[in-house]
Amino acid sequence: MQSPSPRVLAVIPPMTQLNTPYPSTAYLTGFLRSRQIDAHQVDLALALVLELFSPAGLTQIREAVQTLPHARQTPQTAWFDGEFPAIAAATPRVLRFLQGSDPTLAHRINTRTFLPEGARFASLENYIGEEGEDPLAWAFGALGLQDRARHLATLFLNDLADVLRDAVDARFEFVRYAESLAAAQAHFDPLAEALAAPPNLVDATLQRLTLAALEQHSPDVVLLSVPFPGSVYAALRIAQAIKATRPGVVCVLGGGYVNTELRELAEPRLFDFVDYVTLDAGERPLLALLEHVSAKRSKTRLVRTFWRDGAEVRYTNFVEPDVPFDDVGTPTWDGLPLERYLSLLDMLNPMNRLWSDGRWNKLTVAHGCYWKKCSFCDVSLDYISRYEAASAEVLVDRIEAIVRETGQTGFHFVDEAAPPKALKALAEELIRRGVAISWWGNIRFEKTFTPELCQLLADSGCIAISGGLEVASDRLLKLMKKGVSVEQVARVTKAFADAGVLVHAYLMYGFPTQTTQDTVDALEYVRQLFENGCIHSGFFHRFACTVHSPVGLNPAEYGVTLQPLPPDGRFAKNDIAFIDPTPTDHDGLGQGLKKGLYNFMHGIGIEQDIRAWFPVRVPKTTVPRRFVERALGAHA
Repeated sequence: MQSPSPRVLAVIPPMTQLNTPYPSTAYLTGFLRSRQIDAHQVDLALALVLELFSPAGLTQIREAVQTLPHARQTPQTAWFDGEFPAIAAATPRVLRFLQGSDPTLAHRINTRTFLPEGARFASLENYIGEEGEDPLAWAFGALGLQDRARHLATLFLNDLADVLRDAVDARFEFVRYAESLAAAQAHFDPLAEALAAPPNLVDATLQRLTLAALEQHSPDVVLLSVPFPGSVYAALRIAQAIKATRPGVVCVLGGGYVNTELRELAEPRLFDFVDYVTLDAGERPLLALLEHVSAKRSKTRLVRTFWRDGAEVRYTNFVEPDVPFDDVGTPTWDGLPLERYLSLLDMLNPMNRLWSDGRWNKLTVAHGCYWKKCSFCDVSLDYISRYEAASAEVLVDRIEAIVRETGQTGFHFVDEAAPPKALKALAEELIRRGVAISWWGNIRFEKTFTPELCQLLADSGCIAISGGLEVASDRLLKLMKKGVSVEQVARVTKAFADAGVLVHAYLMYGFPTQTTQDTVDALEYVRQLFENGCIHSGFFHRFACTVHSPVGLNPAEYGVTLQPLPPDGRFAKNDIAFIDPTPTDHDGLGQGLKKGLYNFMHGIGIEQDIRAWFPVRVPKTTVPRRFVERALGAHA
């Protein structure tokens, strides 16, 4: 007689997002249930924050503040202790407001007398306004009462997070929690030392929540999905609590962080906490692993799985085809407290706010990337290289099922780059069925996105798109094999903007061989895109070389030399330092790029000479003053 399939619990560990569930557990739970496996899910990231900011949690934080040595007191801890009665009274109401259950509290919050204001509110003084004017009037304009209040409420929660960091755990953040312990960390020692330390208030709270989840669901297998370095420490604290109380429960580690940074895992100490580590798309490895746990499959037939054999780490990859994207099932949010997520408004960038404001159903149009050539991208890894799309009919079936389950019609398509052909078919199917949703996602600014297609996508519910303009230099775009030009980006972004879609550009600086002139010209291109109404927002980030990207794999082709990695590294491996002989002050230039972009987003200084934004001396731009205007006119 065969053993029944194990009972599975998928866990979102701290910290990921507070406004909406990170989708990995929804995908896996939906898939496992489609295979008649008893699967459940829990979001311990949200649960941890709500517990820490509960009346009992706030009281414990105050006790920690009051026991701090004088030398460790900070202005934030003094503010918290001195304002504690008002903070304790306001916090539950702020949480309910951010959860959408007490919207009229916005009136009180906007008076600026209801919330005790800590150091985070000083940022309001950075906003431009006339003397005596409400500083948020410029930042928010006509966005209204609720947006203002959500931003103020978010600042208040950030103040509380700062107190937690000062008084309880110096590593605490809402997103990048203890990130330095795991990000590109060649050695396990920092994590091992942190996990061996006595639990602080955050750790103890997380342990208590973990045990409650075990009691509720009685799992045989726990899946710990770690998308980011900032969720690794907490995931291992969860595993530690499970092993201490229910050692027979099988703990499995997977997710985006594992797929990029632990591909050469050789550290046996990790397996003191988890039993298995799986790579890439989780469906096939999990089916194999659950069969093994049920004594239906030997370890020699595990798929893309690390495990410990004595003092050695083994990797087993019995070759079996991955589950087709059409057959992975529909994500389910069953079991997650959708009404308790916090709709934050942290950043005023109109695209970035979509990440933290509102609850979005996350769905994938296609697995992988149909382009998979960009030099800065991990094109050699499965999440990029294995491209597979579902039919429009299947996607809309999934969308309708998710709307029925959640009651929410907002969707974030989380593709690396949603393919235009698939989006066109999806839009036509949504319109044909009369399915009214709002959606946004990431694309490549390629010529296939004609004005007609952009309008079709808008008609189907597209409200915003993002895409990579990256270095905004035709020479460097060609070097990075982006497959677009600045002229093409101008035309595509203008087509989306004219269709009423918010357009966000991802921008990059510090790419190999990028000169000061390249950088100045890039900001001029960006200025002209704003001036001509092509883009509404953007974000500059510094190029980072990863070991899995074409730059990391073939550095000589890009004119750089890689720095050696630690020779005895047995744990994470991802970012790698490099030497670029091009004499460019990327630190100084980066300040100017970000300052200029921030002002362009708010309609300030668009007519100004581009050199004024840089804190260092830079050359005059070589870009013709009407470059973008002429590019648009030539194809009008």
